[in-house]
Amino acid sequence: MEDFEALSSILGILKELDSDTQKRVLRSVQTFLGIEPEPIRSASFNISSTPSEDNFSRDRSLSPKEFLRDKKPMLDVERVICLAYYLTHFRDTPHFKTIDISTLNTEAAQPKFSNTAVAVDNARKAGYLVPATKGNKQISSIGERFVELLPDRDAARDSVRTARPRKKTRRPKIAKTDVNAK
Repeated sequence: MEDFEALSSILGILKELDSDTQKRVLRSVQTFLGIEPEPIRSASFNISSTPSEDNFSRDRSLSPKEFLRDKKPMLDVERVICLAYYLTHFRDTPHFKTIDISTLNTEAAQPKFSNTAVAVDNARKAGYLVPATKGNKQISSIGERFVELLPDRDAARDSVRTARPRKKTRRPKIAKTDVNAK
């Protein structure tokens, strides 16, 4: 029963603080006690008196290895966007560099990319990643939708086809020849 009383006291104190202060206090306590801090996986960490369904409806405790196992990416581009999705939604890192993808890939115990920069660039060309500030990249809404529909590859590809605007094809200009020139 001591654990419950301690937790109740801590929560009672923390709920009076704003979200940023809650995070700072919790990090300080972890440092003081020598507890290895774990990344905060939820975008909203606010402790309130009324629990929100959104805070508890999604499982944010998946490791990158488990996430990739569940999504079953088959191509390097698919693995890149899955890792980008993981960084954005599980590590609160919406903007990332190619090295972040490579590092997370290693953490997930996946085979190394033959050339990570090429795989990331191919994902960008396909519209799954878009440029962000300072040379960073971020996952696009098309990329997020694709990952959310995996491992159902057919549904994921269909969502991409319907989400992308059709490219206008240019008709080659036909050179006008002078009919009277003969």
